[in-house]
Amino acid sequence: MQLTKWQSGGEYFTYHQQALFYRTDGEGPVLLLIHGYPTASYDWVKLWPTLTQHFRCITLDMLGFGFSSKAPTKYQITEQVSAICALLKHLNVSNAHVVSHDYGDTVAQELMAQQADGTLSFHIDTLHLLNGGLFPETHRALPIQKLLLSPLGGLLIHLLNKNAVRKSMRGIFGENTPPTKQDIDDFWTLISTNNGHKYMHLLLDYMKQRKKHRERWVTALQNATVPIRLTIGAADPISGAHMAARYRELMPNPNIVELENIGHYPQIESPQQVLASVLEHIEESTKST
Repeated sequence: MQLTKWQSGGEYFTYHQQALFYRTDGEGPVLLLIHGYPTASYDWVKLWPTLTQHFRCITLDMLGFGFSSKAPTKYQITEQVSAICALLKHLNVSNAHVVSHDYGDTVAQELMAQQADGTLSFHIDTLHLLNGGLFPETHRALPIQKLLLSPLGGLLIHLLNKNAVRKSMRGIFGENTPPTKQDIDDFWTLISTNNGHKYMHLLLDYMKQRKKHRERWVTALQNATVPIRLTIGAADPISGAHMAARYRELMPNPNIVELENIGHYPQIESPQQVLASVLEHIEESTKST
């Protein structure tokens, strides 16, 4: 499905005078898909046709991403969680399976923390994490991310263009599964819509938030009472095999699927393997309850 078709099939929800782009298709148990940085809900497009045969799928472009509203602000992870909860309330969702990636993993960790606190407005039935910085001490940020997060970020952001995105993305995909020219074009469209490329350095504040809230967000996974699986592209230099190793160290009964030679975007690079893992995890979890 082309990006324009993906956009035309979506809707907008107003959250605190900001427009949230979202898509929902299919029937059955709810499956919420949460994207990563710096892209958007279109990351799930290769999984969408199959998942919507099994679930009522919901995904959104979070604040500052994709086709949603963008502003020169450092969005808090808690704000993204509040926006997601408002959208799910609007859609009358009380329970959901969750699949997340990258920045979305951090959002999912706060969702799990709120569930543990008893303050979450819906119930997470299962959680499926893809590549992301679950443990800040193990996350290896790209040089460009470190620079944009530094005091120089406001100046360097003016150098961010499609070529810079192409170079960064090629470095984090698997060697045998590189992004296509169309992928790069779509990434850039999603980043630059509503002048979003001017604010990408501000969105990187989530890395600082991960360190600040490490105990809360790691504990939320360690003490989870719902099934969690990590499916990880092992060749990812940011959060690949080394993140899986740390996950094994810190998590009780770790459930991990490692995809060899796959990089940071397994749902784009190897969608069939990710689909198989997601469907298997939910099926196994449903049988055991």
